[in-house]
Amino acid sequence: MLTTTRQQAQASPKSRAQFKFFRRNMRMEARRRAPKSSRTTSSNDGGPLHPHHKQLAPSVDDRSLSPTPKASDALPLPLYLTNAIFFTLFFSVAYYLLHRWRDKIRNSTPLHVVTFAEIAAIVSLMASFIYLLGFFGIDFVQSFITRPSHDAWDLEDTANPSYLINEDHRLVTCPPPANTPPIPKLPNPEPIITPLASVEDEEIVKSVTEGTLPSYSLESKLGDCKRAAVIRREALQRITGRSLEGLPVEGFDYDSVLGQCCEMPVGYVQIPVGIAGPLLLNGMEYMVPMATTEGCLVASTNRGCKAMYASGGATSVLLADGMTRAPVVRFETAKRASELKLFLEEPDNFDTLSIVFNRSSRFARLQGIKCSMAGKNLYMRFKCSTGDAMGMNMVSKGVQNVLDFLQSDFHDMEVIGISGNFCSDKKPAAVNWIEGRGKSVVCEAIIKEEIVKKVLKTSVASLVELNMLKNLAGSAVAGALGGFNAHASNIVSAIFIATGQDPAQNIESSHCITMMEAVNNGKDLHVSVTMPSIEVGTVGGGTQLASQSACLNLLGVKGASKESPGSNSRLLASIVAGSVLAGELSLMAAIAQGQLVKSHMKYNRSSRDISEAASS
Repeated sequence: MLTTTRQQAQASPKSRAQFKFFRRNMRMEARRRAPKSSRTTSSNDGGPLHPHHKQLAPSVDDRSLSPTPKASDALPLPLYLTNAIFFTLFFSVAYYLLHRWRDKIRNSTPLHVVTFAEIAAIVSLMASFIYLLGFFGIDFVQSFITRPSHDAWDLEDTANPSYLINEDHRLVTCPPPANTPPIPKLPNPEPIITPLASVEDEEIVKSVTEGTLPSYSLESKLGDCKRAAVIRREALQRITGRSLEGLPVEGFDYDSVLGQCCEMPVGYVQIPVGIAGPLLLNGMEYMVPMATTEGCLVASTNRGCKAMYASGGATSVLLADGMTRAPVVRFETAKRASELKLFLEEPDNFDTLSIVFNRSSRFARLQGIKCSMAGKNLYMRFKCSTGDAMGMNMVSKGVQNVLDFLQSDFHDMEVIGISGNFCSDKKPAAVNWIEGRGKSVVCEAIIKEEIVKKVLKTSVASLVELNMLKNLAGSAVAGALGGFNAHASNIVSAIFIATGQDPAQNIESSHCITMMEAVNNGKDLHVSVTMPSIEVGTVGGGTQLASQSACLNLLGVKGASKESPGSNSRLLASIVAGSVLAGELSLMAAIAQGQLVKSHMKYNRSSRDISEAASS
């Protein structure tokens, strides 16, 4: 049987470790139970030890046969009674000493003054602790800790390997081992080593890979952001064994992202930027940059711009401009929460709250506070203008000022969080769809009948019917929240990435309802998009990066407007809405014409062979 067991143990490192652990436990148990006469003494030449198979094994409680004294030999009683006595003694004495300690503290009695009973209790506690540690502690530790190869058991087994074979011999035969193939071992990734500029850099990479130097501290330690990125990149390649050859690291200003855009950079991702336009909006022409990897998107938007340009352009209207932040506070009762709600919604208190809020920035101007209760929790949705910035940080600082001010009158107010999701940021929410957040814009255009036929290759009636069944009824069937459009998110995301906006805010910024109807006796097409939550800015965040700043400059909205604060960000929101209108118009025409699949097969498929691209 042991031969079979050893063959199985050699199947994998894990099996060998399990066999070694099993063998050690059997060896230990045999030493505890077996008398010295249970096996013959080995010969001087290292001959095997022969077990006596017909001799009955001794009882577990027969501790007198143990070759060395054990903790369980403390009392001449059965093992379970000995354990019970020492368990009871340990806990009862511990309770007695803790009780006496508490009395001494209460009575101001010095702890070193002890009575005879307390001395006896301390001795009993130590004796019971030593017994329990000796009986349970050693076996417990040995059962969980794998000994190294220099363990005494392993040395004996190595010196006399045939003893365990004879000792484990059984009269019964074992079935043949199962034909289980060995578990394949995954090869360890080989570290990728790239020559560095200096020996000093090599030492720093070694420190990062060994964990002695945190990767996030390279910029502050070196004082050179690009050098930190190169070293971090090399350390990452060596740790993972994966190459970052396709991720460029040269040609980027890493100082521009430090403490602002990205932590622990190792390179930058390249996204192609296409141009759609000219977009004729409010009498002005704009060339719209779009960063995307989706084929047909720029071409389709460009066709929509062409159709609108040929029909006289589009017109946009800004309905609202205000960023929101909604903290959540809690009171002991709902009545107290309602008192704060009434206080905030009282018109006479608005001027005072505005003064407190507006201290956070020279551009922040509080516009309103909308409250909602959930039990004894109060959600306060602050809305304010933020100039040309997107404004999340600005409104958050103003909200913090108001919360500090309110706690002087509402001492029992507990601020749970500066954001309670009633804002609501980076997630679809009805409050943004209904109340708006950021810039609320409506953009419309009238496309002439001949342009619909010549440029869009469809008819007005087909577009109107498709829009009703797809964007309105179809979205309602799907239970859409703000998604009553064809693909507004496509255009919003592409412009956001190109101009340095927060891509995650594409979620609420893409809320859009597209409307189409026949006008002028059914000849021409009136198309509009209503977007209540476009969240954009022309200063701060990613707008400061060189590439994104260039795209903003292309649109004429780079930086903050000195003459009219906030005008650049409002114009950018209007351009986004106008571009969405062009994209909606073109995609709906392609679907109505039945050309969607054909155009994607032509423009949205790589000309390179996929197998060659994958192998390169």
